[in-house]
Amino acid sequence: MEISEVRVKLVTNKDERLRAFCSLTMDNEFVVRDVKIIEGTNGYFVAMPSRKMSDHCEKCGSKNHLRAKFCNNCGASLPENRVRKDIKGRMKLHADIAHPINSDCRKKIQEKAISAFKQELEKSTQPGYKPMEMDEPDDEVPEVV
Repeated sequence: MEISEVRVKLVTNKDERLRAFCSLTMDNEFVVRDVKIIEGTNGYFVAMPSRKMSDHCEKCGSKNHLRAKFCNNCGASLPENRVRKDIKGRMKLHADIAHPINSDCRKKIQEKAISAFKQELEKSTQPGYKPMEMDEPDDEVPEVV
């Protein structure tokens, strides 16, 4: 797998650890969006796109985030301790949408994304800097006749 393009959108909120969003293109054929560049205590790292985990209300069946205390639909009280824990005993509140299978792949993604982030950060200090546009036009779809 070759990472053929990395697009970086810097985040301007300096109070947060989130520094940028990335879009990674693999082999000019497959895109993974919403990869995050986070500033940690030991430097920058990549966080893959994820979704909030949810469960269903026992009363009405509506979906609710695992931290919710009351149902968003019917207002019923939701039981505590609904959250599963991961191998390290931490609460599992998010699930990856896409992620590398092995450490070599993670390293490759992290190196490319952080390198592109640092280049974009450098460009942002130049006069006339315009942030990269992350919203791409719809992918080419053949016209049905």
